[in-house]
Amino acid sequence: MKTTRREFAIGTAASAAASAFSFPCPAIAQTEPIRIGWLAALTGASSAPAIGFDRGVRYAAETINATGGVKGRKIEVTTRDTQGDPTKAVNATQEMISQLKVHAVWGPTNSGESLAITPIMARAKMPNIHPCVIDSLIDPEKFPNAFRTSPSNTQWNDAVRTYCIKVLKVKKVAVIADTTGYGVAAAKYSTEALKKDGADVVYVANIDATQPDMTPDMLRAKNAGAEAIVVWSTSTGMDARMFNTRATMRWDVAFVGHPSMSSGEIKSLLEKPANWEKVYAVGYRSCSYDANGKLPPRNEEFVAQLKGKVELSDTLLWWVAGGVDAINLIAKAVENGSTSPDDIIKYWNSVKKFPGYFGDYTWSPTEHNGYPGDDVVMSDASSAKNGAFKLAPGYS
Repeated sequence: MKTTRREFAIGTAASAAASAFSFPCPAIAQTEPIRIGWLAALTGASSAPAIGFDRGVRYAAETINATGGVKGRKIEVTTRDTQGDPTKAVNATQEMISQLKVHAVWGPTNSGESLAITPIMARAKMPNIHPCVIDSLIDPEKFPNAFRTSPSNTQWNDAVRTYCIKVLKVKKVAVIADTTGYGVAAAKYSTEALKKDGADVVYVANIDATQPDMTPDMLRAKNAGAEAIVVWSTSTGMDARMFNTRATMRWDVAFVGHPSMSSGEIKSLLEKPANWEKVYAVGYRSCSYDANGKLPPRNEEFVAQLKGKVELSDTLLWWVAGGVDAINLIAKAVENGSTSPDDIIKYWNSVKKFPGYFGDYTWSPTEHNGYPGDDVVMSDASSAKNGAFKLAPGYS
């Protein structure tokens, strides 16, 4: 990928990354690279998010390196494909800590994996940022080294639940998730929260993401009277099979839930484009376009910068943006201190409205959830344009 200082414009007022970075050209600089470990499920049933994040990671690292690095030190990203397997994630984490001696770790992208590796990171005092949504993964007392760059599952659930009850005005809901650690936890929490707010959860199921036939579970949900199906899975294949099954059943029910339901991969898995209608996925105001097809100014410029360098047609803009933000947050911590764990964590604890492309992050010593909840919205899953989406019906 060819990248120039002018294209990314780090250090100028024209871009958010620019406002976060102003790398000097030191006369004397350390030559040791800034080693970042990247735990990514690049293959397997839950690979869609990691593929998008990876594009952002590579773009950001190459862009920063093209401008001279951080204090003269280049970014060196070491990637390990965890395949969505917690055991592989644990092995890769131990390798990064003990052998590769990375300075910080970004990822994993799957909460099931993160549940397995977060305690290991904490014992090693390894600076770790991740986009995993399970609430228990963030605890400044138990895991003072772990910081979240995405909304928590509570924030996602709040948006989904509010949309079902207050916008769609449905009373009977089915909750379907995959069998990963994330899926099991998300289904449980979502069911409890829906019931607490007065919804009648008529069917709950955890399904193996590779299950070829979704008909039995869809029939059970329909026979139970479900008026909407809440979905928690990162598997685009599972999502597409449910959408196709709904069409075959001629069932006019809405799907509401996980962002993966809006992934570009789904388009090629659908039996017909109409099968993607009435699908509303978690989205973000930063990556939502208005009636004129325009994104917020920061991301309108970001997409222009990515044109011809990063493919957006088959992924989500927030995944790419999140990957860029992760590298920038690590680089900025080093610029403000060093690669020592204490310095990186100290900087992250001081972040206030860090101007990322995915969102403006704020952390403190007592709060490591950094994403603004008001920016979580629902998107029309089939309306993708450069990985961004039109707001779902019901938003102003």
